Amino acid sequence: MITAVEVTDKDMWEDFVATQEDANFLQSWYWGEFHKKLGKTVERVGLFNRENNLVGVMVCVVEAARRGRYLTAAGGPLIDWNNKELVAAAVQGLKETAKRHQCAFVRIRPQALETPEIMVVLSNAGFKKSPMHLTADLTNQLDLSPSEDELLANMRKTTRYEIRKAEKENLRVETSLNVEDLREFYDIQIETAKRQGFVPFSYEFLSEQFKVFSEAGSALLYKAYHEKTLLAEAFVIFYGNEAVYHYGASTDEGRRHPGAYLIQWEAIKEAKKRGIKRYNFWGVVPMTETQHRFFGVSVFKRGFGGHEVQYVPAQDLVIDPLRYSLNAAVETVRRKVRKLD
Repeated sequence: MITAVEVTDKDMWEDFVATQEDANFLQSWYWGEFHKKLGKTVERVGLFNRENNLVGVMVCVVEAARRGRYLTAAGGPLIDWNNKELVAAAVQGLKETAKRHQCAFVRIRPQALETPEIMVVLSNAGFKKSPMHLTADLTNQLDLSPSEDELLANMRKTTRYEIRKAEKENLRVETSLNVEDLREFYDIQIETAKRQGFVPFSYEFLSEQFKVFSEAGSALLYKAYHEKTLLAEAFVIFYGNEAVYHYGASTDEGRRHPGAYLIQWEAIKEAKKRGIKRYNFWGVVPMTETQHRFFGVSVFKRGFGGHEVQYVPAQDLVIDPLRYSLNAAVETVRRKVRKLD
């Protein structure tokens, strides 16, 4: 029998996550701490087998939206999806947690590749495709095992050229652990959002996240300069086997100089120094969607090489059908307005 129990031991949690090859920061202890800083209710649910060994985890966050509460588990549950007993226990644990917090539904985006087999497992467990994403599911990821010379050789020719150009222009990249520097990043993000037509994150959201991960030695803020002029910034998380280009922003001047390219190259080299196995450029859109507002940045990310990784898209488990229907209708409209299709 597998039981779902709240875990309060940080070391126990982190030790288990460290054994999971595909895990990233979304199921880390620190992801829960970040959401607590935002005033959200967080439960770290562990799944224990008969021998009382931890065999699965899920950071559960209660989202108190105006249209009704719901429970999320981004990057989770972190379990063996081929183990029927474990899947059943995870689903039951999610249901119980959601009901305890009066949530209308549960939304997950497992850290598992999208395959016909896992989609059947999820469907049989009662999940349905969500009308809104939870976190990036189509990503571009770079294997960091090759040498730096090999990584450069595997890049798109134009990307390699821009990196060399940045070096010739004597652009420089600085890193920061100072949360106060997020104010400047936030301001640039506002400019970038206006230019590219997306809804920016709040300052609190960015600063609290950076503070939690940087204090754990797992985040750096990168800044690229031409002489004294700021060109671009990037918020990169280094956790477990994966480094993630989580957020980025550029100034108008940054469109004239390849600072953003140099930032990525410096972050990739830093990840290699830390012994990290892969660099995740985070979300990309399919190459066929040339009119998508994120098509340009997706081309930028793919230029560094790597391959596409398609995780299971967000899935919903309905607890209260009436409240869920209202939420789904609102999110469907919101997705269209924000041009997320």
